[in-house]
Amino acid sequence: MVPSGWEKCTLENHINIKHGFAFKSKYFKSEGHYVLMTPGSFFETGGFKNQGIKTKYYVGEFPSSYLLKKDDLLLAMTEQATGLLGSAALTPENNKFLHNQRLGLVKPITPIRVSISFLYWLYNSPYIRKQISEQSTGTKVKHTSPDKLRGVTTLLPPLPEQRKIAQILSTWDKAISTTESLIANSQQQKKALMQQLLTGKKRFAEFEGKWERHSLSSLAFIDRNSLGKNTASTFQFRYISLSDVHTGTISDNLEKHHFETSPSRARRKVSNGDILLATVRPNLQGFAKIGSNHNDCIASTGFSVLTSKKNVCGNYLYHYLFGAHIKGQIEALVVGSNYPAINSSDVSGLKVYCPLHDEQKKIASVLTAADQEIDTLQQKLSHLKQEKKALMQQLLTGKRRVMV
Repeated sequence: MVPSGWEKCTLENHINIKHGFAFKSKYFKSEGHYVLMTPGSFFETGGFKNQGIKTKYYVGEFPSSYLLKKDDLLLAMTEQATGLLGSAALTPENNKFLHNQRLGLVKPITPIRVSISFLYWLYNSPYIRKQISEQSTGTKVKHTSPDKLRGVTTLLPPLPEQRKIAQILSTWDKAISTTESLIANSQQQKKALMQQLLTGKKRFAEFEGKWERHSLSSLAFIDRNSLGKNTASTFQFRYISLSDVHTGTISDNLEKHHFETSPSRARRKVSNGDILLATVRPNLQGFAKIGSNHNDCIASTGFSVLTSKKNVCGNYLYHYLFGAHIKGQIEALVVGSNYPAINSSDVSGLKVYCPLHDEQKKIASVLTAADQEIDTLQQKLSHLKQEKKALMQQLLTGKRRVMV
């Protein structure tokens, strides 16, 4: 059903889409004045990665008509790993950006009928993306064309309502961007705290005395409990594989197995408070702490399971694993290129500097509080993104109307 005052139509009579220029690769450089935008410059959800690690600069000559202006709208006509086909981005500033032939520049035919800012949200919406994907060609890499992008069927509200919808969604984007900046700042602050607190460069006033250097095996039991061959074949458990652990987190969606048919690596018993240290690709820091929600799980033998000993703070050890001191040791011990790993004896021999137990607990409490602050912000960010997605669905289909 078409909302009152809206029009169901294609965009063929409202916009043109211009191919970018075929820039010569010999003029691509790692630095320069003009940034060359490609489909790989786009975020999957739309928008341009202004400081992307794959930024290309162009130092050759080009027609001036391919120099973009602020808020020019570009559409990806070739699918990339980081950018979905048809995803849209608005140019962030003047006199710096160029676009190649795999991007289309949107030009309104009827500016009094369509808003560029509204089209940005429209092309990044799931229902338009679905149409673009269905009309695409190519097997390994999908492609589309200006005509197909203009031919999508949409619901078009009056211009004032388009602008209001774009304004509302942009406000959500700003809130998301602000939260992402707060997370980045908090992560940097925590990193600085770790550098100071885990090295003894910064001490709390109530503590003094020299820190001691220990082997990890003197501070924690390593792989203390494992399933044996006499385990009942019907024993059921949730399995923590290497892919289930990312920096500081364990998936809640774990596979369930019976011992008889379980993976051969599913052997490490874990308990609340234990620490998982990935010995396969340890440079990715697949380390996490077992909480009460994973207390009944079995972990892969691709982890070492650390259980802190008496008068050793488990949280201190956990935070220490993410510090530069352990990272450097692990990098020196890793062997193998396709499957880099360390062994259990390497883990046992890792060196840890630590103060007495009370100071360990104090340091751990400060770093845990920093983690909790970051986690709260990340939850907020997740909610904002989910709410924005739902709002886009409602506003761009007219299920929810705005006051103009």
